[in-house]
Amino acid sequence: MHLKRVHHIAIICTNYEKSKHFYVNILGLRPIREIYREERRSYKLDLAVGDEYQIELFSFPSPPSRPSFPEAAGLRHLAFEVDSIDDTVSEIQAAGIEVEDVRIDPTTNKKFTFFTDPDQLPIEIYEGA
Repeated sequence: MHLKRVHHIAIICTNYEKSKHFYVNILGLRPIREIYREERRSYKLDLAVGDEYQIELFSFPSPPSRPSFPEAAGLRHLAFEVDSIDDTVSEIQAAGIEVEDVRIDPTTNKKFTFFTDPDQLPIEIYEGA
């Protein structure tokens, strides 16, 4: 077996319009395709991170809650690489989103921090090279 790369990450949200605004207008992900599946009463929005299709944002009627804080079992967080932590934090805070204090990774000496999406899914931004 040879896994080549992550194809996509699927996220189920509780408020589609709020989450769509967050991922598109605040984080700047580019919509590729949006469909409404009548039989499931569900939206599916395909989003690009950079130039690659990577995030699927779903809505479903009344999805159950799932713990998603960093130390819960399962998906811990999504991490996005950015050029400048300081600039990105400023932009995110300007949109009214609370961001944790910036930390330094003791292994790489790179800056990183966390914030959450509208459903409290932890998101990390990590300063690249």
